[in-house]
Amino acid sequence: MEQNVFAFLMFSGQADEAMKLYVSAFEDADIVSTKYYPESEPGANPKVLHAIFSIKGQQVMCIDNQFSDSHPHAFTPALSLFVNCNSEAEMERAFARLAEEGKVLMPLSPSPVSALFGWLEDKYGVSWQLNLPVR
Repeated sequence: MEQNVFAFLMFSGQADEAMKLYVSAFEDADIVSTKYYPESEPGANPKVLHAIFSIKGQQVMCIDNQFSDSHPHAFTPALSLFVNCNSEAEMERAFARLAEEGKVLMPLSPSPVSALFGWLEDKYGVSWQLNLPVR
């Protein structure tokens, strides 16, 4: 089935770095495609014109805001990426990686509808809800 609705994340120069963190945090995750702005200098943090990464078969698009100095945009916990993890080990690893330099909004704990659940904001401001479903 073709995916027709995508989460789309706009970063202020950290899209490449963020994608690499995200795909390293989860099982079954990969960078699908990346196009950089032509003026990205060698050795500098490349600016992403358009990229797609996938987590557990769901693709997410991202870019770097070329005008972040004059038109800054911030992420908010009102919208988050919700990920069902396959195991407690995956969930703990992903939560720890994403929480580095970020902010824990709800620590990992069981909930009435989850074997384990946690909510955090990563160092880029992206909000994540990680879930271990009751099996």
